[in-house]
Amino acid sequence: MNIIVVKNEAEVVEKLKQEIEQRSEEALKTRGVFRLGLSGGSLVSYLSSALESIKSSDLDKWQFFFCDERFVPDTDGDSTYGVYKTALIPKTTLKEKQFVWIDLSGSVENCAEDYEKKILKEFSMEKASVPRFDLLLLGMGPDGHTCSLFLGHALLEEHHKLIASIDDSPKPPPKRITMTLPLINNASCCIFAMCGEGKADMVKRVFVDKESLPAGMVKPTNGDLLCILDEAAGKYVK
Repeated sequence: MNIIVVKNEAEVVEKLKQEIEQRSEEALKTRGVFRLGLSGGSLVSYLSSALESIKSSDLDKWQFFFCDERFVPDTDGDSTYGVYKTALIPKTTLKEKQFVWIDLSGSVENCAEDYEKKILKEFSMEKASVPRFDLLLLGMGPDGHTCSLFLGHALLEEHHKLIASIDDSPKPPPKRITMTLPLINNASCCIFAMCGEGKADMVKRVFVDKESLPAGMVKPTNGDLLCILDEAAGKYVK
């Protein structure tokens, strides 16, 4: 794991941009496609700012997935896809077809099963039992959760499903679809990018004190784990 502490939010965005550019170039040279998993929250604005300054002519070869999603329409403020649709796509040359979205027309369980099938189809040429994302951008909640994986929940022990549903989230809305740890930890790289003093205590608990919290269970088995922080979020990191 590599913890990187920079001065402020602008430098967090710049460092995130550099990592995305480097990893996209490597993926495009190797496979001709760059597959990126998205989370909501502050990462939406960070990624929007980063991509506005990326001048790559190969953005059309990027493919976006969702690390988790709330079981709400994309017009709802809680929709991760909805936020990216309004806050990211209009600022870039990206097209909606580059986003592998979650079909919310069925039950939450059927949505999770359908999304797993979609992911496996997109990775079918790789002939691997567990898809390997080039990069997952992850968030961390004030309780140490990441994606929709919460402390004490049975999904932390899920070893077979790559995408799972949850209908009893302790944080509203209760119904969600999420990547599970086997899929997350098979990624080439996972990045937490966080700013603000409000993140400092949990950063310390998860990444310094190594408490057994969901975000601390992100440990790529054959990949990189980066934590990019501003000085306020990283004030307890030595």
